[in-house]
Amino acid sequence: GPKKTRVVLNEVAHSLFYAPMYVAIEEGYFADAGIDLELVTGFGADKTMTAVLTGEADIGFMGSESTIYTYAGGTEDYVVNFAQLTQRAGNFLVAREPIDDFSWDMLKGATVLGGRAGGMPEMVFEYILEKNNMDPTTDLSIDQSIDFGSTAAAFSGGQGDFTIEFEPHATLLEQKGDGYVVASVGMESGYVPYTSYSVKQSYLKTHGATVEKFTKALQRGMDFVQTHTPEEIAEVIAPQFAETELETITAIVRRYYEQDTWKENLIFEEESFDLLQEILEQAGELEKKAPYKTLVTTKYAEEAAAKG
Repeated sequence: GPKKTRVVLNEVAHSLFYAPMYVAIEEGYFADAGIDLELVTGFGADKTMTAVLTGEADIGFMGSESTIYTYAGGTEDYVVNFAQLTQRAGNFLVAREPIDDFSWDMLKGATVLGGRAGGMPEMVFEYILEKNNMDPTTDLSIDQSIDFGSTAAAFSGGQGDFTIEFEPHATLLEQKGDGYVVASVGMESGYVPYTSYSVKQSYLKTHGATVEKFTKALQRGMDFVQTHTPEEIAEVIAPQFAETELETITAIVRRYYEQDTWKENLIFEEESFDLLQEILEQAGELEKKAPYKTLVTTKYAEEAAAKG
């Protein structure tokens, strides 16, 4: 067949939260689109962004706040968002015991294992607290000293009254009987553009056709998760998570599926971008808002959504 275009995609983490992308990989949608995709895990937005800026990666997949920070920092060849994957935060509040009628004021006086200052998980958590009339600095104690992947282990070991966990940690804590999901950060915070795909302006100018093909392949992954059951989705993406039991994959996919985690299309709407900047501003991480039209292009996502 015709020669495929090689695309290096650097993802911030390898997570079931990103199911539609792995569907597109496993179902061969990128290959169908003439893309030879190499997936690299960056393990952190700073590392993913560096890979994009240095040209080590063609496309970055991370929180869009990174593109705002990069633009604000004065980078000339700044990074533009062209597709949004998740529309809700993907983490959960885990308690030591099940709580049937949980309300956020139950966190008053508690110690919560949180996330890094300036990181999306922590900022969204603080945004929720403030929405519920709580002061993140005085009404409770948020432990931000524990490394991102290690909070579940610390919680199992007796640290904290609550912990904020991504999957698979939330479900694994439940399976061990060490913790119980009592609230969804994503449900509570509303539609936040949690993760998106971005490229340098220069790449967009020279490889627009590649970005277009990539987005169309990704949209097919979105269509698949909209039209299939959690069981079917889990089955398809299982090879990407060889170390996780299918039953666990299915439970996690179901949790994300039921709370409308994935958009129907990849269009990064202006109101989502505004909400994101509001969260960043409230967290004290943003001095000046970035213009939506500068940092987001919806052209490719709109074409992909229009089918044809």
